[in-house]
Amino acid sequence: MLAKVKSVAVFGIDAYLLDIEIYIATGDMPYVAIVGLPDTAVKESRDRVKAAINTSGYRFPHKPMTINLAPADRKKEGPAFELPIAIGILIATGQIGIQDVREYAIVGELSLDGRLRPVKGCLSMALKCKELGIKKLLAPSENVSEAAIVAGIDAIPVKTLADTVGILTGSIPAIPHKVTVEEIFKESGSYDVDYADVKGQEHAKRALTVAVAGNHNLIMVGPPGSGKTMLAQRIPTIMPSLTLEEALDTTRIYSIAGLLNPGQSLIATRPFRAPHHTISTAGLVGGGSFPRPGEISLSHHGVLFLDELPEFDRKTLEVLRQPLETGSITISRAMSSVTYPASSVLVASCNPCPCGFYTDKQRPCRCTPHQIQNYMSKVSGPLLDRIDIQLEVPAVRYGELVADREAQSSDDMRKKVLAARIMQKERFKDLLANHGQEQGIMVNARMSSKQVKKYCILDKPAETLLHQAMTDLGISARGHSKVLKVARTIADIDESQIIKIDHISEAIQYRSLDRTLWK
Repeated sequence: MLAKVKSVAVFGIDAYLLDIEIYIATGDMPYVAIVGLPDTAVKESRDRVKAAINTSGYRFPHKPMTINLAPADRKKEGPAFELPIAIGILIATGQIGIQDVREYAIVGELSLDGRLRPVKGCLSMALKCKELGIKKLLAPSENVSEAAIVAGIDAIPVKTLADTVGILTGSIPAIPHKVTVEEIFKESGSYDVDYADVKGQEHAKRALTVAVAGNHNLIMVGPPGSGKTMLAQRIPTIMPSLTLEEALDTTRIYSIAGLLNPGQSLIATRPFRAPHHTISTAGLVGGGSFPRPGEISLSHHGVLFLDELPEFDRKTLEVLRQPLETGSITISRAMSSVTYPASSVLVASCNPCPCGFYTDKQRPCRCTPHQIQNYMSKVSGPLLDRIDIQLEVPAVRYGELVADREAQSSDDMRKKVLAARIMQKERFKDLLANHGQEQGIMVNARMSSKQVKKYCILDKPAETLLHQAMTDLGISARGHSKVLKVARTIADIDESQIIKIDHISEAIQYRSLDRTLWK
C-alpha cells in the first residue's frame, strides 16, 4: 500500500515542503529503505520509529518498505521527519484511517516510548506553511509556541504519537495553541541593565549614542577596569525596540540553532552576543557540513561584542570583513550554499598594550615598543577601516565613582537615538519604497558611495577641516567615507540637515586611534 504525508524541512533559515511517501510491498523478507538523500540521523529514524510504533500500541510491519523523502535532490538532515513517517506507516498498513491527512503538515522527533521531542526551525516551518496555504501544523508541544506566532496557522501541540493519531482521526479535539504578540513584547521586551549604572565615561556614552543612532561599528581601547565591557553590555538598551518583523528574523535564527528556551515564542529584545576569543571561524560566521549560523548571525539586529580583540585568531577576524559590508554571510559547500543574515552592530574592545596601561596616566606601562607593536598588529588595517568609530576609554577616577550626581540613563540616550533614526527613515523613505526593507537603507552606516555623495552635504568650514584631516592624518578612502557617515549621524542627532564643522570635528576625533595607538 502507498501513503503520503506532508512535512516541512529546513535549509539555511528557510523551510521547504517535504512530501513523505511510504510504500509497503508484499514479500517475506522485511527491510526498510529510506531514500531521498537522507543523512545519518534520518537513516537512524527507522529504529526509533519502529520502537515508537510498537510501544504506542500499534504494529510495525515486517514487510519490504520504501520511505521516500521528496524532493529527492535535496539533502535531508535531522530527526524532525520521524512523526510523519510513523503516521504514514500506520496509514499504509491500514491501522488508522484518515481522510484529510494532506491538510496537515506534521513534524516531530520520536523517542522510543512514543513521546515527542522538540525540533529545530519550527518557526521557519510555520512561515512556509502559511506561504503554501497549509492551515494546520502538528508540532511538539515544546515548539508550538513559536509556530503560533505566525498568524493564519493553527499550530496544534502534540506530546505523543498516540495523541497525534487521536487528533488526526478526530477522537481527540485539535485545539490550536494561542499566543498574544503584544503580551510577549510587554513581558519580555525590557532589560535588566541601564547606563545609569555607569559612573563617569560621559564621552564614551556620547560615542555609543552616535554609534547606535547610525548603526556604526565601534571599537573601545582602554586599560583594564575602565568599563569597556560594562558599556558594551548596555548598548541594546538604547537601540530602538524590535519590530515584529525583526523579532521574527532573529527568532528564526535562534530556532534553527536550537537556542530557544522550551515554550519560548519570540525573542523580544535585541540580542547581545559575546563569544570567547578562542572561537573558531565556523563558530563566528557559521559553517559545518550542514551549515549552521554563527555568532555574527545570532547577533542579527543586535550587538556582536568581541572583547580583547587582538586575542582572537587573525584569520578568524578577517572573515568578518565581508559581512560587515553587506550585512549577510554566505557559506558555500560543494553542492549548495546558504546565506544567513548578519546585520548587527560590531562592538570590539581591547587594551592599548599587553599589560594594559600604555595610556593610563596613573600606572606605568611595562611593555616595550616592540611588544606594543606586535600586540596591535594582530588586528589588520583593512578590518579597522571597517570600524567606523574608534574610541579611547580612559580609566575612571575615584572622584567620578563616588560623585553623587545622576548619571545619564539609557532612556536619555535612547531618545537621541530615536530622533536620529526618524530623520534617517525620512531621508531614505523613497529608497525603501522602491526596494523594500531588505534591499533598502534605514541607517547611515549602510549608505553606498552614491548616497554618501547625495546626503552628506558639508558647509565650507567643515569641508576645509576634512581636507586638512585627510592630508595630515593620512585617512584612507574608506576612512573618509566612514568619517562622512559618522558626521551625518552626529548632524542627525543635532537635527541638522547640513554637516557643520562641529560634526566633522567630532567624527574625525572618532578616527584618531588608528593613527596613534595602532602604529
